[in-house]
Amino acid sequence: MSTMGEFDSDFYQSNYTIDNQEQSYDDADVYGNPYGVREQPHPAAFAPPEMIASSGYAGQVFQPTYNSDYYSQPAYADSFDEEPPLLEELGINFDHIWQKTLTVLNPLKPADGSIMNETDLTGPILFCIALGATLLLAGKVHFGYVYGMSAIGCLGIHALLNLMSTSGVSYGCVASVLGYCLLPMVILSSCAIFFSLQGTIGTIAALIIIGWCSLSASKIFTSALTMEGQQLLVAYPCALLYGLFALLTVF
Repeated sequence: MSTMGEFDSDFYQSNYTIDNQEQSYDDADVYGNPYGVREQPHPAAFAPPEMIASSGYAGQVFQPTYNSDYYSQPAYADSFDEEPPLLEELGINFDHIWQKTLTVLNPLKPADGSIMNETDLTGPILFCIALGATLLLAGKVHFGYVYGMSAIGCLGIHALLNLMSTSGVSYGCVASVLGYCLLPMVILSSCAIFFSLQGTIGTIAALIIIGWCSLSASKIFTSALTMEGQQLLVAYPCALLYGLFALLTVF
């Protein structure tokens, strides 16, 4: 029993005194920590001053610095000024549209090949819609025929011009030229609203409009593709295409 008592006294014996306990509680009150856990100091507190000076950091911990150059000169400030206009991005140029319209209205005027060799579909779409609208006002619902014959005719003329010319032509250019040359046919369909074209006068007017459209289209194609002496060969298939639109207008 004596050995057990001595073992117990040795086991519970330590150097921890009440004074140390009171000091730990005092430290906890000072640091505002009720559990008495001491906070570890920041490692930068023990770093030598030479290392801190070489790091180049002049601010304080947990306080971000303000870079005036970054906020005063953003990278996207001048991006909106350098962007082109919206109409230019969409490929709409009213000056070119007006010049092409004048070229079609005046078959004897020489065509500018640089302007005509563009895939501008704004004018052709407007003229196709105008042709369908005027036919509708005349009591003829032919929107499907107008769009279908336009697409098939552009495919045929495109294949023919690629066989005849050495440089070749794109489908958009062919559709643009044929669509702009549809303007005289819109004038004929507008006349069909007010009086009937099923007669001698209507037939003569339709033939004149067909020749007008085909002559303008062949002139533009030969100037854009440098096909000298082949205007009549190009005008013939164009006259067949515009003859279909004339049949829709007259009958």
